[in-house]
Amino acid sequence: MPPEITNTFTYGRVCTVPTVPGEPALEIKELTFTYPGADGTALDGVSLMVMPGEKVALVGPNGAGKSTLIKLIAGLSRPPSGSIVVYGNMAGACHHRVAYVPQRGDVDWRFPVTAREVVMMGRYAHLGWLRWPSHVDHEAVERALATMNVADLADKQIGELSGGQQQRVMLARALAQEADLLLLDEPLNNLDVPTQELIFGVLDDQAAQGRTLIVSTHDLGVLPLHFTRAVFLDGHVVVDGPVNEVLTARTLLRAYGVRLHPHEGIWDDDMAD
Repeated sequence: MPPEITNTFTYGRVCTVPTVPGEPALEIKELTFTYPGADGTALDGVSLMVMPGEKVALVGPNGAGKSTLIKLIAGLSRPPSGSIVVYGNMAGACHHRVAYVPQRGDVDWRFPVTAREVVMMGRYAHLGWLRWPSHVDHEAVERALATMNVADLADKQIGELSGGQQQRVMLARALAQEADLLLLDEPLNNLDVPTQELIFGVLDDQAAQGRTLIVSTHDLGVLPLHFTRAVFLDGHVVVDGPVNEVLTARTLLRAYGVRLHPHEGIWDDDMAD
C-alpha cells in the first residue's frame, strides 16, 4: 500500500500502551513546528489542554496551522520542540487511542479499494498487518458503515463515490477504530446540509459516550450548536475558551482581521479600531 494511503487511512500498529487514569485527553506544551525550507514557523509556542469528553472546535484563518496541529496530535510527524501527550502517553505511542479524518484533498481517491476495505483500515490499529480480521472486527466495520448510512455502498470502489459519500466512509473508518480521541480536519467542506447534519449527529453521540472531539472548521455558525469550546489558532493560540465567550466581535477581529457588526450581522474587512 502506498505511503500516502498508509499515513492517511490508518497506521498499522497495534496498541500496547494503556491510558493513564486521570490524565487529560490531550496536553500540549510549548509546541513549535517548522516545515523544512520554510521561512517561518507553522506553529509557535502552542500550549493546550483538552479533557476527556470535550467537543473542541479549532478555528482560524487559512494557513493558521490547524491541519499541522491535527497531524502532529495524530502522531504523523514529530514536533521539533515542545511536547504532545495523549491520555498520558506521548503522541504516536498508541494509535488505537486516536482516530484521524483528513481533509479530502489529502487522500488519493484513485487507490483501488472498496468502501468496506477503507473502513476495515480503522481496525488495523488493533490488528497490525499480520493478523486476519475476526468477527469482532467485521462487526465493528458493519456497524460503522450503517451508522454513516453507507452500508449499501460498501462494495463500491472509493473513487466511484461522491464527495459526501467519501467523507462519510472516512468517518466510518474512524468510528470502526473505536478510538478515544477523534481528530477531524475540515470534515464539512462542500457537503450538503443533510450530510452535515448526519455527521454532527454522529459526533454528538460520540461525545455523549465520553469520547473527545477536536474538529477544525471554517463554519463559525456551527460552533454554538455543536461545540463546548473553541480554540482560535493563528500560528499560536489567539484565544481559547467556551464558545459563547470566544465567539465575539473582538476575537474575530483579532483572529481574522474582520469586524462583525452585531446589529447589522455583516462582515466588514475594511474597518479597524
